[in-house]
Amino acid sequence: MDVGRGGGGMDDGRSSGGQTRHGSVVAVARDGEHHFSKQPQPGVRLLAGLGVEGDAHLEVTVQHRSRVAQDPDQPNLRQVHFIQEELFAELASAGHTVRPGDLGENVTTRGVDLLALPTGTLLHLGAEAVVELTGLRNPCRQIDGFQDGLLRQVVGRDADGTLVRKAGVMGVVRHGGEVRPGDPLTARLPGGEHLPLRRV
Repeated sequence: MDVGRGGGGMDDGRSSGGQTRHGSVVAVARDGEHHFSKQPQPGVRLLAGLGVEGDAHLEVTVQHRSRVAQDPDQPNLRQVHFIQEELFAELASAGHTVRPGDLGENVTTRGVDLLALPTGTLLHLGAEAVVELTGLRNPCRQIDGFQDGLLRQVVGRDADGTLVRKAGVMGVVRHGGEVRPGDPLTARLPGGEHLPLRRV
């Protein structure tokens, strides 16, 4: 199964020593209720330590209902959800029409392979906002409720049998600010040993 890494003309970072990646924000979305999809917006405000203002997942502690059921006091490592637009073209080739916000992401990006970034990468969005990546979204069967057969397109195994999750990455807001479609996106990789993103 194609894991979608390093393709689609995405910046490989070699021009800047391999420690940064450059792309852009395609769309932003939020939803005040726990709906599967989120509604595209002309802009959103990220709040440090909390998430997206006006979004159902805004809070210091976890707000995703399945995680709340396990432990409502655990820290919210899923304040902001990102998906790369390149995934939509891949899904279209399998017969699925998916638009920004449809899969519940807050920020749709272009030009950076989010899935290949290490844990702790800092995403600089627009003029001020900074989000630290904490892990991978773990897609559930709700995706098939949105479009039948979509789950098997975003979860699979690579040639080595390793589970591959393509439904985006999660992060926490380290510095707040406004984010709008068309804003620049810069991914700054952490120093030291790079640890791959894991399910959060």
